Amino acid sequence: MAEKINNEEYNPDLINLVDDDGKEYNFEVIDAIETDEARYLALLPIYDDPKKMLEDSGELVIVKVGEENGEEFYFEIEDDDEYETIADAFVDRLEDFFEIDEK
Repeated sequence: MAEKINNEEYNPDLINLVDDDGKEYNFEVIDAIETDEARYLALLPIYDDPKKMLEDSGELVIVKVGEENGEEFYFEIEDDDEYETIADAFVDRLEDFFEIDEK
């Protein structure tokens, strides 16, 4: 009996962000949530140096997506309540997806 080989390749959604000092950071988009008010992305940093990856806290970076002149841009969520609501939603979704059970 022939076995089916899965040739699907993993193609992550990557974005590059630049801070106010001009320093570039690479992220993988892990999840996205769209509400009536806005769209949000949950990101994980990507490191070229494996040592830096091991030193990373593993915390999600959450950004709000905006649009200006037809171009997408990302910014920090400054409202603490808005951030907490969206962060909790991402955690719940990712726990379900990865079947994480915190005890």
